[in-house]
Amino acid sequence: MQCFTVRGLMATLAVVCGTMLVHASALADMEKIRAKGKLTVAIYDDFAPFSGKAGGIDVDLAEALAKKLGLKLSLLPFPAGENINDDLRNMVWKGHYLGFGPADVMMHVPVDRSVMASNDKVEIFAPYYREMIKLVRNIKTIPEVQSSASLIGKRVGAEKVSISSMVLLGDRELREYVQIFPTALEALGKLKAGELDAVVATRSEIESVLRGDTNFELIDAPFERLPRKGWVNGMAVIKENTELAKLLQAAVNELFESGEMTTIFAKHGVKSVKP
Repeated sequence: MQCFTVRGLMATLAVVCGTMLVHASALADMEKIRAKGKLTVAIYDDFAPFSGKAGGIDVDLAEALAKKLGLKLSLLPFPAGENINDDLRNMVWKGHYLGFGPADVMMHVPVDRSVMASNDKVEIFAPYYREMIKLVRNIKTIPEVQSSASLIGKRVGAEKVSISSMVLLGDRELREYVQIFPTALEALGKLKAGELDAVVATRSEIESVLRGDTNFELIDAPFERLPRKGWVNGMAVIKENTELAKLLQAAVNELFESGEMTTIFAKHGVKSVKP
C-alpha cells in the first residue's frame, strides 16, 4: 500500500506547476514569433560555403526551415566573436553590445558536450552536418599520399588561424613548405591554378570549390592531431523556447527524410553528411 504525505503531495504539485509554467512560457515565445510573421535567423556573415554575400548552405537551410514553420525569413548576419560562447551570448540569449540581436535561432553551432556545459542559457539541438578536415591534392604533382612525409618538398596551402594551418605548421619537416592564405577559398583557388600541390581545409570548403574536378583527390589528412570523426554542427535557441526547438527539430528531420537537405547541400557542391 502506497503512503502519501502532504509534504510529498506539495512537492509533486510544485514540480507539475513549474513544468506547466515553462511550457506556457515556451508557447508564449512561439506565439510572439508567429505574431511577427517571421523567423529571425543568425548566420555568420563570411563563412563560405555556408553563408556570405552570395548566399550559402545555411542561408538556404534557414529559408527552408522558415517555410516549414509558415514564416518569412529574416536573416541576421554577424561577425564571429572570439569564441562560440561569445557568439551564443550575442546572438541567442542576450544580444550584441552594438545593439543587434538576439535572433530566434542561430545556425552552425557545434553540437558538443563541452559547449553545452559552458552555455546553460541556450538549447543546442538539430545536428544537420558533420564537418571534417581533409587534404586535397593535385594527382599529377602528388601521385600518392602514404603519410605527411609525402608532402615534403611540395607546395601546401592552408587558411591562417585555422586547425589546418596549426597542424601543418606544427610539423617541423613540413613547415618550410607551407603557404598561408587569408581564407581556405584563396588557397583552393591557387591549387586549381596550379600554384599549389595540396591544400588542407574543411571538406565543405574543398567540395564547394573543386566540385568533383577529377584532377584533384580529396583524402583523409595524414595528421594525428586532427579530430578523426570531425565535429557536428546544429543550431541553438534560448533555453526557454522549447517549442521553437521542437518545431525546428521536426523540420530538420523532414528535410532529411524528403531529400531536400541533400538538394540544399548539392546546390553548393557539397555532399550532405547526416551526423
